[in-house]
Amino acid sequence: MRFLLDTHVLLWLLGQPERVPDDVRVQLADRRHEIFVSAISALEVATKSRLGRLDSLGLLEGWAGRTADIGAVELSVRADHAVHAGSMPWDHADPFDRVLVSQALIDGLTLVTVDRMMVDLPAPRIVSW
Repeated sequence: MRFLLDTHVLLWLLGQPERVPDDVRVQLADRRHEIFVSAISALEVATKSRLGRLDSLGLLEGWAGRTADIGAVELSVRADHAVHAGSMPWDHADPFDRVLVSQALIDGLTLVTVDRMMVDLPAPRIVSW
């Protein structure tokens, strides 16, 4: 499997892993699977930190190392992701979520999220908790 972590799941894995169910953590820790973290998640964390809505706890300064520690590789945002995200007929205004969903759809990734706004979307996803 190839997994794309939603930003909240990434933050939980790095700072509050107990919030992620054991079965999901076991799946993500299995090195036969690939784990991706989108560059859009870095933008989301930086933006929310700047606005005072998130304490990044030094995450931004050590972003590459912290994501590598959980076995994740960075997924760049490409033009095809951006075009799809902007034109996708989905009544969801969060641009970060729109890009993540587009990346999952275009790159054939399973989106690891608990975001109920994504339930009716065609992207495969883990929403088991």
